[in-house]
Amino acid sequence: MAAGGERAMRASVVSVPLLVLLHLLMICSSSAATGRGAGDAGVEADRIAALPGQPKVPFQQFSGYVTVSTTAGRALFYWLTEAYGNHLSKPLVVWLNGGPGCSSVGYGASEEIGPFRINKTASGLYLNKFSWNTAANLLFLETPAGVGFSYSNLSSDLFDTGDRRTAEDSLEFLVRWLDQFPQYKGREMYLTGESYAGHYVPQLARQILAYNLRSKHPINLKGIMVGNAVTDNYYDNLGTVTYWWSHAMISDRTYRQLINTCDFRQQKESDECESLYSYAMDQEFGNIDQYNIYAPPCNSSDEKWSFASTRQGIRLPHRPHKVNFRQISGYDPCTEKYAEVYYNRPDVQRALHANTTGIPYKWTACSEVLNRNWNDTEVSILPIYREMIAKGLRVWVFSGDVDSVVPVTATRYALAQLKLAIKIPWYPWYVKKQVGGWTEVYQGLTFATVRGAGHEVPLFKPRAALQLFNSFLRGDPLPKS
Repeated sequence: MAAGGERAMRASVVSVPLLVLLHLLMICSSSAATGRGAGDAGVEADRIAALPGQPKVPFQQFSGYVTVSTTAGRALFYWLTEAYGNHLSKPLVVWLNGGPGCSSVGYGASEEIGPFRINKTASGLYLNKFSWNTAANLLFLETPAGVGFSYSNLSSDLFDTGDRRTAEDSLEFLVRWLDQFPQYKGREMYLTGESYAGHYVPQLARQILAYNLRSKHPINLKGIMVGNAVTDNYYDNLGTVTYWWSHAMISDRTYRQLINTCDFRQQKESDECESLYSYAMDQEFGNIDQYNIYAPPCNSSDEKWSFASTRQGIRLPHRPHKVNFRQISGYDPCTEKYAEVYYNRPDVQRALHANTTGIPYKWTACSEVLNRNWNDTEVSILPIYREMIAKGLRVWVFSGDVDSVVPVTATRYALAQLKLAIKIPWYPWYVKKQVGGWTEVYQGLTFATVRGAGHEVPLFKPRAALQLFNSFLRGDPLPKS
């Protein structure tokens, strides 16, 4: 999510001033204490023998750090789950979650497309039979520094980051990671993700295209796929408010006031507009999960978990800054909480080769500090889409149709601005003889909805999401029956 809408942030476990002090102290917690520097280990040092409570699997896993800035001491954490079967014959798929500031390990790997799910007691793992590593090698990247286990020794990095540095550091990560894993050099690569990764994925693709022009060893990028993606500030805002109204979440009166009062092109809305947003959410929405409007929210009174959700007070780049989201999403609406427990276990961190420098705060699914201090965001990603289409990259965009945070209407409004010629007109696509959603194939881009899926499509509709992924990898239109 998480997201420009990915996930809302849990209250920081330390105050901001203390966080600054602790990050400065991290420099003293040097990697010398671990016996190896971040990113210096070879492939074998990053091999995962087994995670605590993990069932036996026939594929290999690796995780660890890659340093992307020696000056600042920025290191990004990754987790590679190789494909079932002959992994050498299958592509490399990079997955990014958004936020901005949310973890691909906590979301993508643990409750969406990864091979494992965390059980309700956070005591172990069980298999996800719809894992995307049945078709590809999956590389989960926690980016930028400050997300999940990724870190920087320069405390100011957490208060001065944004789209540009995230893209640059992610490219640096890939270049250095491929040096560490040379068996993946030249392999077909696809970039995937959701929500605010609607910025990360195209921006990283643009960085790769520029890198390939000057490199003797270009990265074999073949395409991108993003879901419920933050795309264009104006059309995302307009489409979101329209979705609320068309799904009876707000009144006619509030809808008219939002349309007539708010200037959706602005990064910072007027106080009057922000008040209207707050009224809609506080007075008209009710206690729903905005990431899936038809799913029950996680009711903390029914659970043993005592800590707050990470969805506390997210700032959406395409929405007014005062908007707060308080519900949890998920087929199991409390699944995010299991990750918070599991990834803070010392034995889990040791198995993952994570937190090797002694990061002075708990692992959280999202970083509120990063989210609140996101300093640059592109107003529209549509120009990058045009560039990628012109370069011949495969571009797929999908949308779970019961997400009200980055809804299908927003995506359709945005993509319409590309004015692409239609190759295959709108039709229903099928999963096991049931309508999985609807799709239209354009010249250079495929758009698909996933029926009944929320913001995290693979969480709510795992079988349909895997069908979508397989069709994307093959470059084939979704099945008509």
